Amino acid sequence: MIPPLPDHMLRQLGRTEGDADTLGVLVRDQDTRRLLLLRALLDAAGAAPADVLPPQALDRLRQDWALLERAERADRTAVRTVLLHPLVGPWAQRCLRGLSSPGPATGPGPELRADLDHLSALAAAAAIRAGIPFTTRLTAHGGLLSLPTLGALRTESEASAPVDIAFSGDELTMGETGQESISAHTQPDGTTGSADPRWLPVLALPAVQSGIGPVPLDDVDPYRTDGRGLQRHGLSAATHLDDHERKAWAESWAGVAPLLAIGGEHRLTEAAVLLRCLVPLGPPPGSGPAGEGTAHCSGTRREAFGAVLSSRPATPAHFASTLVHELQHTKLSALCALLRLHHEDATPRHFAPWRSDPRPFDGLLQGAYSHIALADYWQRFALSARRVTHRDLAWAEHARCREQVGAVLPVLAGSAELTREGRVLVNEMIALYHRLDDCPPPAGHLARAEAYVATAKVIWQQRNGPHRP
Repeated sequence: MIPPLPDHMLRQLGRTEGDADTLGVLVRDQDTRRLLLLRALLDAAGAAPADVLPPQALDRLRQDWALLERAERADRTAVRTVLLHPLVGPWAQRCLRGLSSPGPATGPGPELRADLDHLSALAAAAAIRAGIPFTTRLTAHGGLLSLPTLGALRTESEASAPVDIAFSGDELTMGETGQESISAHTQPDGTTGSADPRWLPVLALPAVQSGIGPVPLDDVDPYRTDGRGLQRHGLSAATHLDDHERKAWAESWAGVAPLLAIGGEHRLTEAAVLLRCLVPLGPPPGSGPAGEGTAHCSGTRREAFGAVLSSRPATPAHFASTLVHELQHTKLSALCALLRLHHEDATPRHFAPWRSDPRPFDGLLQGAYSHIALADYWQRFALSARRVTHRDLAWAEHARCREQVGAVLPVLAGSAELTREGRVLVNEMIALYHRLDDCPPPAGHLARAEAYVATAKVIWQQRNGPHRP
């Protein structure tokens, strides 16, 4: 039996690297899973009882699906841009749950109705990208009609509101019932624009490498967060950006590619292959009223492969390190979906210097993996920095991340529940950890990092009890 991932690719990933071929294996697996999820959604709709999905709603769903199929026959790549957009994943999972759950005798609830309405918007967005002319009526919710990957129409009503939409050539016409219609135009690169301020286009940030598409900064998709669990994970709420904030994001992004390259060609490659959209979050607590200061939060969602959620980093260097950090989670989550790395249970019991709460083994592995990539990145940054202030910042970040990883690697290496593949991965992480010793940080930075981790462990033990391997 051919393994899903050859050992030489697994070793690359263990070093937190991965060339385009290796990352392509992960991407293809994730894309296949997305398409299967969408097929499961269609099957669930066909099997749903009438009190969950009334005949009229089922007919509309089938019409939307037919438009998707028509668009895919015209331009498969354009349609896949929409269907594989990271934020389609959370929507599809929620919609599938709604269709598979017993519904009230009065018909689908408001959440399921909104989810089904979003399929109509997905089909419309796919048809627009594929250049298929059409006319239809969509439903806006919460004051916005979102066309995934393209933008959103701001409506007068906060309640559910019908919107007539037509597309032909490169012109998109939208009109809320009783309101003046607006026009937006599509560009060859898939972006949209309109002179009417009611149209909120998705900002396209330039690609980090030539030959690939731009990176959407998506602040309008209704499924960019699920509204739950953000605070528990230290994340602020999703936000809509004004023109000033969009300019600030674009300026910070402009310096990211050369700073990623400092970390090695593989950092540019993983951003080019894995990053499919950025979701802006509001400033985290302690960052000031407009996001000033260094306080920052970021995260990923396993069901939204390719999305990085982040408040705006204070500098392009922190922007680059945020991508390094979060894309390791993206990479490792995709790898874990492809093959089994361990058989540990999910009990949260392990000390992790980057968290105040006990972590399950899988969370410990995820954190160590992302932090050792950061330790490697900041070491390379420090060795290439010309300014003393930049060099000191990078050595401080490197020393802290390396000491944090060193505190947990024995737990990972000592697990008897690692699979063969998991052992290969962890061994490569250990090898990378020791290679970092070739260029140690200045003694002062190392001492401060050691004190930081030791203090974090004492505080953790006081809060959670003795450390348990």
